[in-house]
Amino acid sequence: LLDGKSIGGQPSDRIARLGIGRTFQTVRLFANLTCLENVVAALTERHPRWSGPELEAEAKRLLEELKIGDLWSQTAGTLPYGQQRRLEIARALAIDPKFMLLDEPAAGMNDAESEDLLQILGWLVEQRGLGLLIVDHDLKLIMRLCPRIVVLNKGQMIADGSPAEVQRNPDVQQAYLGRRHG
Repeated sequence: LLDGKSIGGQPSDRIARLGIGRTFQTVRLFANLTCLENVVAALTERHPRWSGPELEAEAKRLLEELKIGDLWSQTAGTLPYGQQRRLEIARALAIDPKFMLLDEPAAGMNDAESEDLLQILGWLVEQRGLGLLIVDHDLKLIMRLCPRIVVLNKGQMIADGSPAEVQRNPDVQQAYLGRRHG
C-alpha cells in the first residue's frame, strides 16, 4: 500500500511515478554513460518537458548532494564500488521519491564505505524527510540507522520494534545466533 492505496501488480515505472525509488543489491547503472548522464536519464522520466540545461543542473545538484559532484563527467562503470552506490542513490532520488527501497545497500562495502553510506542515508531521512525500507544483513548499519526494525525469518515476521527491543528478542536471538545447548 502507498498512501492507503494498493500498488500491487503495478509496473515498475508506474510505481516510480507514484513516489517509490529503489536501488538494487547488485548495482545497476548504465556503466557506459557518465555519472551525469545516468542521473539525467532518470530526471528525463520525471521531468519530460525540462530542457537539457535544466536537466544537467538538477543532475549536478543531486550528484553534489551525494558528495560525488566532482565525478559528473566520469563513466559510471569506472567508479569504485562505494561511489557507484552513491550514484545509484542519486539516480533513484532523481524521481523525487517519497520512499526509497534499498536492497542490501551495504553489500560488498568495507567498514569505511558502510559508515559513509550510513551518514548519507541518515542525512536523506533528516533533510528530505525520505522514508526508507532497507533489506540488509549489515546489522551494525541497520541498528544505527533505523528507529524501527522488522525482522523476518524464512518469510515470517518474528520481531518488530526498536533496535534495543529487537536485540533482546529471544526469537531473533535464536534465529540469528542459534539456540544455546547445555
